[in-house]
Amino acid sequence: MEEHTQIISIFEKQIQKFIEKKRPPVEIRDKVDLGYSFEKQVLEIFEIRPRYDDPKIKIYPPVARGKFVKSRNIWKIYWMRASGKWELFSAQPEVETLADFFKIIEEDSYGCFWG
Repeated sequence: MEEHTQIISIFEKQIQKFIEKKRPPVEIRDKVDLGYSFEKQVLEIFEIRPRYDDPKIKIYPPVARGKFVKSRNIWKIYWMRASGKWELFSAQPEVETLADFFKIIEEDSYGCFWG
């Protein structure tokens, strides 16, 4: 159990560092921000913004999903289709490290993650 907790802790630190680097300036974070969830080896990155027709309501549009496959020590990369379903990113469906996952979504060569 301790090894599992250690892996989660290492991932969590990398995730937090990436999110902090990508977040918009403090003065506009009430209009758009970036967040994440990381549970059961599944990372979801999402925007946080007010709903266009009711700014008091926050919405969380998805950016990307990564799933750590412990048995193979890889990350699978997913993107959200217009249908609202996650799909494996066919251009590069898996990477070896979390840093590689971040690099793929940051480059966003096909406009699948950031629009």
